[in-house]
Amino acid sequence: QVQLVESGGGLVQAGGSLRLSCAASGRTFSSYAMGWFRQAPGKEREFVGRISSSGIMRYYADSVKGRFTISRDNAKNTVYLQMNSLKPEDTAVYYCAATQVAVTRQDRYDYWGQGTQVTVSS
Repeated sequence: QVQLVESGGGLVQAGGSLRLSCAASGRTFSSYAMGWFRQAPGKEREFVGRISSSGIMRYYADSVKGRFTISRDNAKNTVYLQMNSLKPEDTAVYYCAATQVAVTRQDRYDYWGQGTQVTVSS
């Protein structure tokens, strides 16, 4: 069992930066690949990026590539989402999730956090 808690969301102006954190409970965190997803109002939840259990491999959605960076600290049971050059269209609730299979499909993720709101003003 893994419990995930996101933090770091807030209101930021376009062009600004935010860093989200996702703290995990449990001693098996380092065995899970981690993903970030987001859901904007009136839209379906979408994939943002993922990182392998070791932290070596990362993969991003085209919409955030070059602006967002995922990292993890297995000693701290935490995964991060650094978001730079934010745009109003990045406004969404951001979720972290854990999977034992490093994929993009949401239904392959076993554990989810409660989400944190990111609002980007123009």
